[in-house]
Amino acid sequence: MRKGEQTRVAILEAALELASRDGLEGLTIGSLADKMGMSKSGVFAHFGSREDLQSEVLKLYHRNFEREVFLPSIAEARGLPRLKAMFARWVKRVSMEIASGCIYISGAVEYDDRPGPIREELADMVRTWQAALLRCVDQTIACGHLKADTDPQQLVFEMYGLILALHHDARFLRMPGSVPRAQAGFERLLMSYQQPA
Repeated sequence: MRKGEQTRVAILEAALELASRDGLEGLTIGSLADKMGMSKSGVFAHFGSREDLQSEVLKLYHRNFEREVFLPSIAEARGLPRLKAMFARWVKRVSMEIASGCIYISGAVEYDDRPGPIREELADMVRTWQAALLRCVDQTIACGHLKADTDPQQLVFEMYGLILALHHDARFLRMPGSVPRAQAGFERLLMSYQQPA
């Protein structure tokens, strides 16, 4: 990479760290310039506007999520092994974000009633992940690993509920044992949907 591209990548990584901690709305050109030891105009030259910066941070977060959670999971066998891998990697990522925060979750709180392009971009990313989970559940049903009358949307909703509870209890309440509880909840959830032996 050329020096300008390297600088842009470094700024984006620092911006992601700040946004994870302070939220996307807490991300400012000034705070980023301070963190990078650059002038505001130097940071501004790479992005043009705060909204552009927020959008690029979202894209970086989404790429990281895909690389760490989605792509390795689809390498697993179709059906229950893949569904379990998706949830396990998702839990692992959330557990690593306990100290910093999950942009999908914090962003949903920040932008739930704030219309605009950042909200739409964030919502599209979450919908993309939900669609991947729905496809995986559909495949798991087709493989005969889950009951034929399983409601994929309900199962994905309940999986999301476990992740939100994990984030809430581990990050907000700092409750020990939150990760094993989420894992146990998922196993119990799967048992309720699986074909009887």
